[in-house]
Amino acid sequence: MNATLHIREAGSADADCVTRFSRACARDSEDLVLDESVLRAGVEAALSDPARGRYFLAERDGKPLGQVMVTREWSDWRNAWIWWLQSVYVSDEARGQGVFAAIYKHIEDAARQQGVRMIRLYVDKDNTGAEKAYLKAGFERDHYLQMAKKLTD
Repeated sequence: MNATLHIREAGSADADCVTRFSRACARDSEDLVLDESVLRAGVEAALSDPARGRYFLAERDGKPLGQVMVTREWSDWRNAWIWWLQSVYVSDEARGQGVFAAIYKHIEDAARQQGVRMIRLYVDKDNTGAEKAYLKAGFERDHYLQMAKKLTD
């Protein structure tokens, strides 16, 4: 951990890395194997349209070590934006080195500057390692139960 972490927003040239990290995230966190072509199209759609989501990468010496995707939700109750963290991933060799904390600090600073009211995320109930990292970053367990209904496969 000799060199400093650099946090930057991902661009179209990062599509391979973001796709690889997002695929690994699904495998590690929920034991899902994503269709790479569908995932790649989704990553490229977000990278070309920040309204769909923005990815932030952590790098050391030019090597990507982790990522977080930010999406936005408008809250009429709060008359403010809520940011959601998604596709949170830190490579195996970089875990425990403050990579998530560095990306999160970058995102939280930007959120505060833009008047965002809240940052949310969800974590698989069996992903205790991620849950510990989020609690350490100041997140609290919420009272909501997440529900979903698939409209297509």
